[in-house]
Amino acid sequence: MKLRGVILAGGKGTRLGELTKVTNKHLLPVGPFPMVYHPLKKMVGAGIKDILLVSGTEHMGDFVELLGSGKEFGCTLTYRVQDEAGGIAQALGLAELFCQGVGCVVILGDNIFHDPLGPFLADAAKSANHAWVAVKRVHDPKRYGVAEVQGNRILSIEEKPKQPKSDYAVAGVYLYPPDVFDIVKTLRPSSRGELEITDVNRHFLEQGRLGFSQLNGYWTDAGTLDSLAHANQLVSEKPPIF
Repeated sequence: MKLRGVILAGGKGTRLGELTKVTNKHLLPVGPFPMVYHPLKKMVGAGIKDILLVSGTEHMGDFVELLGSGKEFGCTLTYRVQDEAGGIAQALGLAELFCQGVGCVVILGDNIFHDPLGPFLADAAKSANHAWVAVKRVHDPKRYGVAEVQGNRILSIEEKPKQPKSDYAVAGVYLYPPDVFDIVKTLRPSSRGELEITDVNRHFLEQGRLGFSQLNGYWTDAGTLDSLAHANQLVSEKPPIF
């Protein structure tokens, strides 16, 4: 299955306080690079050369100025504006025409992880027409979407459960077959008023079409002051593999 990449780099970044008063959080530094370089370099390193970046209206010009056509990175970049925050799945829905008839690899722009993307894609390629997610064992699963795992199967997925059934967080790294956009169109907003990516994954799970790979190296988001500092520490101590 041919693949295209989608980087989701929207959101207000309000949890980062003054740091995002005049900029998008994905333009903040993580190690020697702006945060958004990390998912971009992961995709290019895995051979994905057609990439869509989705962000809000306020700072789209900054992304274009920073990344340009993608030539400097060895890829072709397309940009799409998310007019208002409506959740990860809503942002993914904006990639429908870009990913028409092909698989899409989606990375949340604030996810920082050590492993290269290639092994994840190789695992997913063994199960044609399946969705695939990355999972990582964490000490605080209540903060994340949580996958209940048995052997090589996912039994259930819950979004930020009060009593997690496992310590496997669903990382912001996904691969979807072309029919994902049909699923997005059926979603209804959650109690947060957003279209949740967990609901997308649950649809594939109910169809018996959801697989996973476990990340072996570090993984963190960088959406809070503490996690941004932690991401910088991890990257400085052990640079990620692109």
